[in-house]
Amino acid sequence: MASMSFLALALSVATATAQTFVPLRFAGVNIAGFDFGCGTDGTCNVTQACPPLTQLGCADRLGQMQHFVENDGYNVFRLTVGWQYLTYSQMTGVLNRTQFYNYNMLIIGQGGPSNDVFAELWYNNNITDYWKYESRVIFGVMNEPHGIPDIVTWAGSVQAAVTAIRSTGANSQIILLPGNNYTSAETFISSGSAAALNMVRNPDGSITNLVMDVHKYLDYDNSGTHAECVTNNIESSWYPLSTWLRENGRQALNTETGGGDVDSCVGYLSQQLAYQAANSDVILGYIGWAAGSFATDYILSETPYYNGTGWNDTLTVSTALSPMTNMLVSSVA
Repeated sequence: MASMSFLALALSVATATAQTFVPLRFAGVNIAGFDFGCGTDGTCNVTQACPPLTQLGCADRLGQMQHFVENDGYNVFRLTVGWQYLTYSQMTGVLNRTQFYNYNMLIIGQGGPSNDVFAELWYNNNITDYWKYESRVIFGVMNEPHGIPDIVTWAGSVQAAVTAIRSTGANSQIILLPGNNYTSAETFISSGSAAALNMVRNPDGSITNLVMDVHKYLDYDNSGTHAECVTNNIESSWYPLSTWLRENGRQALNTETGGGDVDSCVGYLSQQLAYQAANSDVILGYIGWAAGSFATDYILSETPYYNGTGWNDTLTVSTALSPMTNMLVSSVA
């Protein structure tokens, strides 16, 4: 999923340290398609993008989203889009300029596009300008960074984006801060990402609405490429992360999680989400991967099927992820 993002077992272990229970703030799903054609090595063929818009011949994003809100109780959607898609394969922070051919396999601020170019993409007349007064928009500065040589330097790149976003007047929105190793929740602390990103601040020195961006799948190698789930991730990931977040006064949002349409994933996902809800003071919610332009036979598909009169959810959505089923999410975000 290499792209820029735009926008019971062991449950008792950590609930003793959690604050008073309140429902999770967010539950939703990724609406994919703008990111199609982009690889984890940084290559991106924008002609393979399949924007989830019926007028462009792809998925009915609007129909899916209306269904997810009205029938499942979702209140957040994550749209991933390739940087190259926004600039039409040009290496620039301004939409549609300098060729982007040298971008592939390079790291922002560490041999690739400079922090200034990265910040410019988020600055006036670019991405943030369109939504700086929309308080319900969440900005995710980058999807799944990995292979970063210097995590402290990366935190500087994230800081550049945060400063640029806030400088436009976008002061009410959440900004998501991603770490190394595909922003894995399991290695967020051990990789140094937590400590480095803990230094990122708003221009006024506060950490208000600066939220850690973490991902966690439930298959055996955490790749999100296998149908079966083998863990709820509580002991390995969510307990240590929630402890660190609480100790440091920070919060996180699980912006990618999911599993195959099988019973093992229903069970483990339900346990994971219940733990997150028990720690909702520091974990804001979850966003499943993925719907949008993914076909219903995609191994982690959460794309609902339209039968001509209505939408039908996958097993994992209808029995685990849907707030209408799990009752773990606040009705208002």
